[in-house]
Amino acid sequence: MFGKNKNKEKPQQREDGLTDYDIYIMSKKEKIINMAFAAAVLFFVGYVFYQNPFISALLMLFCVKFPAIRTKQIIEKRKNMLTLQFKDMLYSLSSALSVGKSVETGIRDSLNDLRVIYPDPDTDIIKELEYILRGIGMNNTIEEMFGQFAERAHIEDIDNFVDIFVTCKRTGGDLIEVMRTTSNTIGEKIEIKQEINTMISGKKYEFNFMMIMPVILVEFLALTSGDYMRPVFTQIPGIMAMTVAIAIFVLAYVVGSKIMKIEI
Repeated sequence: MFGKNKNKEKPQQREDGLTDYDIYIMSKKEKIINMAFAAAVLFFVGYVFYQNPFISALLMLFCVKFPAIRTKQIIEKRKNMLTLQFKDMLYSLSSALSVGKSVETGIRDSLNDLRVIYPDPDTDIIKELEYILRGIGMNNTIEEMFGQFAERAHIEDIDNFVDIFVTCKRTGGDLIEVMRTTSNTIGEKIEIKQEINTMISGKKYEFNFMMIMPVILVEFLALTSGDYMRPVFTQIPGIMAMTVAIAIFVLAYVVGSKIMKIEI
């Protein structure tokens, strides 16, 4: 519904310098840009529905809520990207283990493979694997390093992988078979999510278009049938009707957004 900030989105770092993927704190510049954009959109929508600069200016006050909404969008997008990157890491690690390599060597091979897939050195999964390898080099166990990663990622698929991996290491299970089965299961789940997103992408465009249509329709009527629409903008019953229309408009956006968000 609103535009996206063009600034590069980076994960928020904790006091220990590690990334927590469930936290994102906007800079002052980002907040100002997002609030200014939201204020402009709210003023435009308000003026279309009320034809009154004062009421439109009052609607602009709701722009203070937009940074929080945008923050949630950034966090969700970042975690979705990390999930896809993690899937690629799992496939690479499983392939390395299947040819008899150790877990440590498999992680190094996975890192090299991912550097080819993701040339940007700031890619989240690359930075995480580098940190895991540094931790292993400082005599930390692989279980501890993966556990820290899962704790900061806050992603169900990563949590499930780490739980299975730690259990297998502690009980001496067949790590190669477990890794192959786990990577295939989690990979299939992620692919299903991608397929669902692809299937509903067209509906999302239709949904966004339907959200814009009421604004276009009201503005069209105001421009082409000014005398007919004047009572709606000048009389109290008309203003109340427009207020109810905006409330329904917002409710439809909230409900529609939730319907479009399918969890597996």
